[in-house]
Amino acid sequence: MKSLHELFRIGIGPSSSHTMGPQAAATLYLQRHPEARAFEVTLYGSLAATGKGHMTDVAIERVLQEAAPVTILWEPQTFLPFHPNGMKFTHIDEAGQPADPWTVYSIGGGALSEGEGTETAGVDLYPLNTMEEIIHWCQESGHTFWEYVEQCEGPEIWDFLHEVWTVMCEAVERGIDHEGVLPGPLGLQRKAPVYYTKAKGYKANLQSSGLVYAYALAVSEENASGGRIVTAPTCGSCGVLPAVLYHLGHNHTFSEQHILHALATAGLIGNLVKHNASISGADVGCQGEVGVACAMASAAACQLFGGSVAQIEYAAEMGLEHHLGMTCDPVCGLVQIPCIERNAFAAARALDANFYASLSDGQHRVSFDRIVRVMKQTGHDLPSLYKETSEGGLAKIQK
Repeated sequence: MKSLHELFRIGIGPSSSHTMGPQAAATLYLQRHPEARAFEVTLYGSLAATGKGHMTDVAIERVLQEAAPVTILWEPQTFLPFHPNGMKFTHIDEAGQPADPWTVYSIGGGALSEGEGTETAGVDLYPLNTMEEIIHWCQESGHTFWEYVEQCEGPEIWDFLHEVWTVMCEAVERGIDHEGVLPGPLGLQRKAPVYYTKAKGYKANLQSSGLVYAYALAVSEENASGGRIVTAPTCGSCGVLPAVLYHLGHNHTFSEQHILHALATAGLIGNLVKHNASISGADVGCQGEVGVACAMASAAACQLFGGSVAQIEYAAEMGLEHHLGMTCDPVCGLVQIPCIERNAFAAARALDANFYASLSDGQHRVSFDRIVRVMKQTGHDLPSLYKETSEGGLAKIQK
């Protein structure tokens, strides 16, 4: 598995697959051909189907137009064999001929790949790549998940996670104070400030749920408006983990050190899914985005409340299991409906998964590794119209 630096990416929304990934690809291609007279970029499959709503063309043009004119071609009906989010870069050389075609895939969370086993960034740091292996290591050594992260990443990981946590908190706080309408044709009003204000008026038991909703909405709305967020594991699911950790950090007086340890555990959960399945909505549907985010937040919360390794694994398993089959069907191709509400509900569900797991002894029949395999198969069984193409499901209500 790669470093958490490759999972928790700090950047601009609204989409890690459709904005961050293509922009990173354009940057790499420009570095290879700074002398190009022109560029031609072909977008395929899901990347083309909802690319305009996600501002994929804008993200690419911001990079390449500084050097030469750019032509964007859209091929939403053509799905390349490796991944639905394919793109091909070509440049025009000094002789006026197309040269050096480069096909690359945006595989989720802002990561790129040229094909099977060829992620373009980072090296493998983690020798153990399944939950079963890691739990065995924890039981043999007496350590927990965050200590495995530290062993693989080194002590410098804490400086990075501190930066990640700072950006997450800033996104929550900006979103709570930010009123108005989100960009795009839906005319969707921001809800986080209202939810936050109303939640403050309820008694403690209801206030807790209301605040978690508000925090998740805040980050998701910041993402939808192109604000600075952290992929956790993606832009479309970036509100879940910050909402849970911000709420627990501010209402249960956990220290920052405890929060960072929980963040490391959450990252390990996301990394396991990314390595063994997918976190791309175009590949496996929203179960790979919001479902994985819920698993990450469930594990983080369980660790904060003193859960054992087995209970933390159980919380993560439930967070993902109960999102199995969730489709990715964004209205108008925007990361707004149903994405924003899903972040709020998944944050609340993560706290439920933590509580449920904490009441147990951690023993259960369906393992986290098995759920990851099932999620991958379920995602690949879903028709493409339910995987970030905006051709089916809820997306049809505006067509």
